[in-house]
Amino acid sequence: MNKISIIIPILNEAENIQNLLQHLMCNSKEENISELIIVDGGSTDNSQEQIKTFIGSSASKTNIKLLNSPKGRAKQMNLGAKTAQGNILYFLHADSFPPKNFDQYIINEVKNDHLAGCFRMQFNHKHWWLRLASWLTQFHWRACRGGDQSQFITKKLFQEIGGYNERYIIYEDNILINQLYKRKQFKVINKKLTTSARRYETHGIWKLQYHFWAIYVKKWFGASPEELYKYYKKHIA
Repeated sequence: MNKISIIIPILNEAENIQNLLQHLMCNSKEENISELIIVDGGSTDNSQEQIKTFIGSSASKTNIKLLNSPKGRAKQMNLGAKTAQGNILYFLHADSFPPKNFDQYIINEVKNDHLAGCFRMQFNHKHWWLRLASWLTQFHWRACRGGDQSQFITKKLFQEIGGYNERYIIYEDNILINQLYKRKQFKVINKKLTTSARRYETHGIWKLQYHFWAIYVKKWFGASPEELYKYYKKHIA
């Protein structure tokens, strides 16, 4: 029987985490979820207290685990994957909310031998560029992929690839996606996940988009993980 382990890397997500956990509970079936694994990379707000409060007050029988990890999404997600009991891993950012019945959509794809993929995406913002970028995620083009769309992958395939490359402090999602596209093993589920535009609101839409494009181009021309992180830390972090 297919079971999903949901893995959420967090860092200072006290404002979002309870809403996300409640959303996941309300939009999936308990029998499809092996466990929900939250991996904290060193939060300094009360994220962990919020999670523990939710666990204590929840009537759901879903197993919720809280793990501590060194900072870095690749490290956090790999740790979550190591402890996962489900045969399907579902990696989800803390500010991304998958569609109703997301669990069944994922299981259906795995049954159809689509062993990895994501949902299409929409931002919670009405700016025309973000609406266009959201619309483009329905297509299979590699350039339209990113970690905000979430990532499902069978545990077996994840292990074959070697998990997330921990050399990458940023861009780790794209490195894994590149491997899946090379294997022709990627499915875009035509259902909308909603993700936050908070970074665009903080930095400015065009400024942030420019820096994201710059990182993409730098990687295309062979920039090292350290060079990408240095650029990110200077212009975005």
